[in-house]
Amino acid sequence: MKVFVTGGTGFIGSNVIERLAQDGHELRCLVRKTSDVRLLQEVGATLITGDVTDKASMLEGMEGCDWVANLANIYELWVANRQIYTDINVHGTRNVMECALEAGVSKVVHVSSSVIYGKPADCPFAEESPVGPIRFSEYAQSKYDGDLIAWELCERKGLPLIMVYPGAVLGPRDDKASGRYIQNQISRRVPARVFTETVYTWVHVRDVAEIIVRALAKEGNVGEKYLAGNQRLSYQEFAEMICDVSGTPLPRLRLPNSLVRMCAAILTWLAKLTRRPPLLDMSVDQIKTMGQDIQFDGSKAERELGIAYTPIRTALEEAIASYKARGA
Repeated sequence: MKVFVTGGTGFIGSNVIERLAQDGHELRCLVRKTSDVRLLQEVGATLITGDVTDKASMLEGMEGCDWVANLANIYELWVANRQIYTDINVHGTRNVMECALEAGVSKVVHVSSSVIYGKPADCPFAEESPVGPIRFSEYAQSKYDGDLIAWELCERKGLPLIMVYPGAVLGPRDDKASGRYIQNQISRRVPARVFTETVYTWVHVRDVAEIIVRALAKEGNVGEKYLAGNQRLSYQEFAEMICDVSGTPLPRLRLPNSLVRMCAAILTWLAKLTRRPPLLDMSVDQIKTMGQDIQFDGSKAERELGIAYTPIRTALEEAIASYKARGA
């Protein structure tokens, strides 16, 4: 198949590219001029220069393609220019979906996030659980708004859409929030434990890539949703596992949740003044997100797509090995 991929140089996207290449698909990848495209070149992908705000570049790349995998998004819980959330995660999603309709592709997998569910009444929640009333970050709200646009195009214009909602993603090459937290902890830059009782659903990045690729290949699943993740760990358990794998000590101090929130408010105010990210990623949105359980049932992907989830300890072992190999 000919597959058009956005976000192929990112953490999840690069794993999707490798997995699609293993199956021999012909890859066309949307890239910016500043992107690191070495992996894409290694697998023989055709590079299309542009971004999701440029519909002309996407239409050129999608011409003759069978499938679209949309992984382009702004995944940070603090950015200096917050308009970028709307530009990429909302308007960019609309552009990708409208181009897919115009190009006549047979399947679109859009990668969302489990955080769009907020805090549902169901715990653990599943794909069809009603979403909670509040999103806990501007990132989550922008992803949710983009999803609504995609579903509207699916219902009103026949967009052949499938959506994937990863949990907290771990694995080698992760330099986003989860990866930075691990690197800070093994480097002993984390001064204290926080939100020790909050529970997240975790997933290996290769499992997310496998779900995306299998969702593209499966027949008769247009309109389906797949949550990606199966192992639920509290932040205390997560921190203990990092220490066990890396051989570094667990921070002895535990900060009360109220003090963590106060620190985040101060650090976010300073970040707004300096236009530099808050210390240790302690933005208000990051701390709001960390303070909420995200417990879901990701077994639908096992049943319908035939995946077998990788133990989270394996994801941590591989991630920590990759950080230590580059001197973290």
